[in-house]
Amino acid sequence: MIAIREAQESDVPAIHDIFVAVYGSDYCFPEFYDEQFLKKMVFADDTLVLVAEDPTLGGVVGTGSVLLETGAHSDLVAEFGRLAIHPKAQGRGIGGRIMQARIEQVHDRLHVGFVEGRVAHFYSSQNAEHYGFAAVGFLPLKLRLGERESLTYQVRYFGDGLNLRKNHPRVIPEVYPLACMAMDHLGLQGHPIIDEHSVAYPSAEDDFMLETLTTQGYAPLLRLERGRVERREIFGPMRLHYGFFRIQASHSTYLVARERGRIVGAIGYTVDECENTARIFELISLDDRPVRFLIGAFLDWCHSDKGVDYVEIDVSAYAPRMQRTFIELGFIPAAYVPALAFHRSERLDVIKMVSLFVPAGDETLALIPSMQRIQDVVMRSWATRTVAPKIGAAIHQAALFQGLTDDQAGRVARVGTFAMFHPGERIYSEGTPADALFAVLDGEIAITMGPASVRVGTVSAGECLGEVSLLLGGSHTASAVAASPVEVGVFRHAELSDLVRRRPDIGVVLYRNLGRGLGRKLKRSDDSFIRE
Repeated sequence: MIAIREAQESDVPAIHDIFVAVYGSDYCFPEFYDEQFLKKMVFADDTLVLVAEDPTLGGVVGTGSVLLETGAHSDLVAEFGRLAIHPKAQGRGIGGRIMQARIEQVHDRLHVGFVEGRVAHFYSSQNAEHYGFAAVGFLPLKLRLGERESLTYQVRYFGDGLNLRKNHPRVIPEVYPLACMAMDHLGLQGHPIIDEHSVAYPSAEDDFMLETLTTQGYAPLLRLERGRVERREIFGPMRLHYGFFRIQASHSTYLVARERGRIVGAIGYTVDECENTARIFELISLDDRPVRFLIGAFLDWCHSDKGVDYVEIDVSAYAPRMQRTFIELGFIPAAYVPALAFHRSERLDVIKMVSLFVPAGDETLALIPSMQRIQDVVMRSWATRTVAPKIGAAIHQAALFQGLTDDQAGRVARVGTFAMFHPGERIYSEGTPADALFAVLDGEIAITMGPASVRVGTVSAGECLGEVSLLLGGSHTASAVAASPVEVGVFRHAELSDLVRRRPDIGVVLYRNLGRGLGRKLKRSDDSFIRE
């Protein structure tokens, strides 16, 4: 008969043995191999540790914990984590029973609970979803288990967690698809407002000096932080006003910006040297000028000095300017979590944004359907982040995009993908659905028609394919074949049309150039109207 109960000091050796049996000797959280650490968890008020005991299998065979105040956000948020079942007891429903027992014991102490699950198998995600945790995020390569591994992110609400939620979040377009999907998975009505026009914080033109926070800098920086309490745009597990010595005890650090001797801003962060991960938890500034400078300095420090592979930050869903800044600095939206952070008298939606300093590898993923949808959206953002600079650098070559400002070109580039074709490779065929516009960045493409593939035209770098179908839809009336090595930017009609709807200023430029380009093609084709 399996019994689920709270752990006792005498269970610590068995808990240690379970983690060794499940993860081997190199678990990414080495503290769970430290019996003194496990003993502190058993006795701590802010941690619940449960065990599953089966006398027929020799005693304790499973464990799971709830880390209350995890991520702290100051406020009734907890992680349902470290669920491990000894291999000899797996497949008997013990994980589900531990999850249910955890919920029963802490539901009146929480507003928000979350689970970060492994992607190597779907059991943890499936178990979490069964008990009401909805898929809202996918954290690429966050975990290090030998190789880096991604984590799923699921959330459930308790008590007044959603009743206190602030309405009308404002998110940039890059965040919107993920936000809508997360809210749909949670069954929440209404979607965030798209903010298309907020600009990022400016690049610093001033000469700031950097230093690490000391006791001498604490008081003046605290005065700055108090002055900005109404404008919190970043959330995390620590706040400056908790006290300098608590900051030191938690291994948190601030990089401080000075101008002519006075402190004008600081960025707070933690680094996990075992995981090679970092997290930004606070950003304080006297005015707008130091914001981007501080973020950039921190990222440079992570990359060059600490060897950090993964950086995470929780950004307010009501701060589109800060969202835009992190997008421009290479972050992607990885999770959208309604009502995660408590601020004053409301719970605020949070966007978990991630930057990777390592390439996204070919992981073997075992995902439940709802998480697969989230993963698709997140990794599409990753692909866009990777190729957008290349498209953006070449986009002004294409006549269709002539006249776009740098901001407009950047927005267009972020809805495109990049593709390469070898000589002789078919880009599309006559009669197939025309659902994309192709901007030729390099190389030459032959246009052919009919069963004999008669060559009727050529499209070169700086020109586009698929303009007519952008206007009329339908199918391709010719085929396109790479006549040399070809690089193209691919713009799906649905995404490009959505961008034009939100940014008519971009649409004016595109459709003006579209008319000019079609005129040139008609003239060149000797009165033979070529419709791609």
